[in-house]
Amino acid sequence: MFEGSGTGLGASTAPRPIQTFAFHIQTWKHDIFRRYFPDRDFTFVPMYLDEAEFRNRWTSVILQAKKPEIFVWSLRAPEGLADFAASHDIPVFFIEDGFIRSLEASAGRSAPLSLTIDSNTAYFDCRTPSGLEQLLSSYAFDDDPELLDRAAGGIRFLLETGVSKYNGSPDIGIDAIYGPKLKRRVLVLGQVEDDASIAFGCDRTVTNNDLVRLAASENPDAQIIYKPHPDILNRVRLAQSDPADVRHLCQILDKPMSMATSFKTIDHVYTITSLAGFEALLRGLKVTVYGCPFYAGWGLTDDRQPNPRRGRQLSLAAVFAGAYLLYPRYFDPKTGQAASFEETVQRIRRHLDSGSAIADQPVSPPAAPSWRPWGAYGLLGWRHLLTPFVAAIVARIGHPRDAQVYREDPVRFFREMPNRKFRFIGKLLYPFD
Repeated sequence: MFEGSGTGLGASTAPRPIQTFAFHIQTWKHDIFRRYFPDRDFTFVPMYLDEAEFRNRWTSVILQAKKPEIFVWSLRAPEGLADFAASHDIPVFFIEDGFIRSLEASAGRSAPLSLTIDSNTAYFDCRTPSGLEQLLSSYAFDDDPELLDRAAGGIRFLLETGVSKYNGSPDIGIDAIYGPKLKRRVLVLGQVEDDASIAFGCDRTVTNNDLVRLAASENPDAQIIYKPHPDILNRVRLAQSDPADVRHLCQILDKPMSMATSFKTIDHVYTITSLAGFEALLRGLKVTVYGCPFYAGWGLTDDRQPNPRRGRQLSLAAVFAGAYLLYPRYFDPKTGQAASFEETVQRIRRHLDSGSAIADQPVSPPAAPSWRPWGAYGLLGWRHLLTPFVAAIVARIGHPRDAQVYREDPVRFFREMPNRKFRFIGKLLYPFD
């Protein structure tokens, strides 16, 4: 059991901080983790360790700690970590963003409003039962009417307000985007194709374009609408497949819009593993899932990847209760204090009602790192002179906020890039660390 979990998360009874070795936690999240888990003494292990580096350097460091534990973001642990932890009886917790994530329209670099903390595996890993799957398989929902009442109220609130995992996209007139409705409408929900939720939630390789082709072939008389992931539209992440290749089959949405807006006038939704598929279920829409997300296999979805471990028939309220009320942990992003689901969604509603849009606020130019006449910046720090030129390229390829982050710490920006090619480019630009 995760120590400090539940409504008292962060209030450990241990007399001293728990020594926690955190893997694959980006630098910008470090202060957030310290704020959310004040009973932990964190050691943030460098990202992208290979097995040899983990074994030769870090295993001995971890074993020197008294009763250590390990946090892993997503499933990004070095090879050998699981066997090492099991052999030394070291608890491992897999951390991910929760299902109510952000006041912004994408993950960005904002503090998450909720996290999932799982001692089995990440919730999207269908290869083995996660804590969420075990909860949904075993919890006596019918014996907990108070919980189901909270779930029903939570569902009503999300439907009334349009609150979603990400929040802040403009609410636009759908008729101007979709056009007049002359036939059935099928919405295809795009995802970030190299995301772990697809890698570990599907037993076959699939792209967004494959999903569009499937929807078009099964619904030849329908209007097919393809909604790319907000991180792609906002250029927070790079697309892997070219939507132009399926333009002849569908209408492609090229502007961010809220999930609540995009579901208007839709009859059927196709997704790989997206949480938005569950949000479509909340609206009474038929949902076809190509992979095996947490909400598949309980009798609510058209499943294309059977999961023999599941099969229990659950109500929508029961799955919502498990996924939104029992499983994740909610936080006040400013204080780090534990919060409830209800407090969190009320915070989002106040933000939306205020009319502010964090993602669109202008940002002041960040302070560049102090001049370092050695190391990665070269003799007399001449590589500092690269910053304005590289920043312009970063902004053009990605998001203007990426350029801001690069200016703040050019070396770290490249060292923590998820794309291996970009990390290699960073090593060429800043070779000495």
